[in-house]
Amino acid sequence: MPDRIASDADGVTTHRARLARSGGTRLPCLRLPDGLGVEAGDEIRLVLDGTRYHARVAGDASGLLVRGAYDNRRLVRENTGEGENRLVEWCREHDREPDDAVDLDAVDPGHLYGLRVPGERTVYEVSKRPNSSLQDIADSLYDDSG
Repeated sequence: MPDRIASDADGVTTHRARLARSGGTRLPCLRLPDGLGVEAGDEIRLVLDGTRYHARVAGDASGLLVRGAYDNRRLVRENTGEGENRLVEWCREHDREPDDAVDLDAVDPGHLYGLRVPGERTVYEVSKRPNSSLQDIADSLYDDSG
């Protein structure tokens, strides 16, 4: 059973982040603050309204960002435009637009982050990270088939 941890718990570090526009599109993306322990190309888990999604950290001239959150790793890796971008949905549901501030919780730095409207409190479910050797095997199978 996963552990539960509140966004205001001692083990969670909250960073102020901003929404921005993703490239030439009108879609919002998440501009990441410095000091998160991630770099361009990393895959992370992003919790939006209690649901965990998959995201990839990207980089541009202004720094690091997340352009979307998706239901599974395949949608993130293949980047075909298939599947719903849950980050865009979250922004619409919470009336958030580019340049708006958001709170980004580092629940398990380098792996699990949560996004919320400033001032709101939430509780995250935290489970163990996948075994790295098993993850490496899965990644190699995926790479060989794609």
